[in-house]
Amino acid sequence: MSRGRIAVIGGGLAGATAAIECADKGFEVDLFEGRPRLGGATYSFQRGELLVDTGQHVFLRCYSSYIGLLQRFGVARFAGLQRRFHVPVLTPGRRPSVLRRGALPAPAHLAPALLGYRLLSLGERARVARTALALRGLDPADPVLDKISFGEWLRRQGETPRGISALWGLLALAALNADPDESSMALAAKVFRTGVLDATRSMDVGVPRVPLARLHGVAAHDALLDAGVRVHLRSKVRALAPRSTGGFDLAVDGTSGNGSLDADSVVVATPHTAAAQLLRPTLPEADRWDRLSASPIVNVHVVYDRQVTGLEMAAAVDSPVQWVFDRTRSAGLGTGQYLALSQSAAHELLQRRTADLRAVFVPALQRLFPRARDARVLDFFVSREPRATFAQVPGSAALRPRARTAVPGLVLAGAWTATGWPDTTEGAVRSGSAAAEAVDQHHRARHGLEVTA
Repeated sequence: MSRGRIAVIGGGLAGATAAIECADKGFEVDLFEGRPRLGGATYSFQRGELLVDTGQHVFLRCYSSYIGLLQRFGVARFAGLQRRFHVPVLTPGRRPSVLRRGALPAPAHLAPALLGYRLLSLGERARVARTALALRGLDPADPVLDKISFGEWLRRQGETPRGISALWGLLALAALNADPDESSMALAAKVFRTGVLDATRSMDVGVPRVPLARLHGVAAHDALLDAGVRVHLRSKVRALAPRSTGGFDLAVDGTSGNGSLDADSVVVATPHTAAAQLLRPTLPEADRWDRLSASPIVNVHVVYDRQVTGLEMAAAVDSPVQWVFDRTRSAGLGTGQYLALSQSAAHELLQRRTADLRAVFVPALQRLFPRARDARVLDFFVSREPRATFAQVPGSAALRPRARTAVPGLVLAGAWTATGWPDTTEGAVRSGSAAAEAVDQHHRARHGLEVTA
């Protein structure tokens, strides 16, 4: 017997998590997604023989909720998680340096990374070690930390510009999609404590071995149907209104025409801009969410006629390239090599023409990979994510709402909500779980059942 009807708006990781966990709790669930597929911002498109991800996504071993969702979807074996953190760091004209962790208890597991990181002087490496210990003593939930930038905090610790650009900034830019001077110190503390400093294995990197359309979209659709969720694709909820007697009326534009639905609870699991637009008539606080703004990621895709590197993943310093990934096998390329470059906080690149970007990045790759000088570029294209994440700047924590709203039964989900995590796949999944719990608590309170703490 159903405990009530739940409408979930949005088919990304947050919405899929909320829907499947609500179904697990005995609710009748309808999920609405305006696109023709699930997966939200993590999806793939066809270009010739390639199945290309719009953006390169990685995760860490500490992303326990995200990994659990992949297990529920039956695709965890395609996650590509490293046995031990190992990231080559390239600089033009120099031998690669390597960041690798050891097997000692944290934080001693970082000793091999610092000892072998030749891009910093011995003095700078010693300074990094002291800064890491100071970071380990911070509480990411301290609201004071959200008022300053990561860059400001690092300079207070005596970090040099080189230490910031070649190490701290290298990692923070990828994790927060923002330069250190534009990053909330609270979120930086969360990234480095949970992802690097608190446990030996937490920083091991996962790089999906299959396109995101398969890892998130198709797998999510199958799992949701198996859980009994009704999935409505190409169906956009254009309005919702609370009923005076409880519950909600939804107006839906779908492929079969316009319609309506009544629900006992609603989970809005869309990006913050879409959520604000939908909920302004219902929630006055929705006006604040636009202030979260957005930060872009630009992805540069280069297909060569031959292999130019044996590295599966690398970071770069002193180069226009930030991170580069070999996606040859995962994208289905038969011959040659396909490299995907992920450029975070790419405000300056967002509006530049593809030809201009080619003039920058093809020579940059040749400087990093000498074999690329003799290779022919078969294809060069760019995918842009103007709103890849919310802007994770100082002060953003005060703008992130909790799952439960002031309207009974109206619940929020999404990596932009108050998860305590940055805008990541882990944050998205955790938000979906929090939303499902809020739905359950509302149902119990409405029916006079015991509400757990």
